[in-house]
Amino acid sequence: MIEKVVHINRCAKVVKGGRRFSFSALVVAGDQKGKIGTGFGKANEVADAIKKATEASKKDFIQINLKNNTIPHEVVGQHGGGHILLKPASPGTGIIAGGGARAVLEAAGVKDVLAKSLGSSNHTNVVKATIDALMQLRMGDEIFRARGKKVAEKVAI
Repeated sequence: MIEKVVHINRCAKVVKGGRRFSFSALVVAGDQKGKIGTGFGKANEVADAIKKATEASKKDFIQINLKNNTIPHEVVGQHGGGHILLKPASPGTGIIAGGGARAVLEAAGVKDVLAKSLGSSNHTNVVKATIDALMQLRMGDEIFRARGKKVAEKVAI
């Protein structure tokens, strides 16, 4: 199990005695074998916020389809203003992605992929857009079955 802290935000509330700070944390957890989850936690201390976010990320894991060490096909994911493009890459390329997308892809176990964030740079939206993109991935035989074709027929298509 791998857990990555994507972003920690500090919020200030002005009270009579000065400023009161609270923290929020965005955490991604995964088993590096295709299962992944995200969590968001808020608390008055950074450690507590990370702990809450980690617990939240482990509550609802989703399974994604991987093909060897990459993704089966190109896909665009979106959530709110965040849009992300994911492309499969040849072995040895590594993860070409930034910030939240890199954390999600590493936790999921993707080794070779190209990614480009196209919309908002908000960490939460980028992470959720990346997960949306990964949830859209389908294996070839799954698509053939849905179309009523046999796997042997795919050469003719």
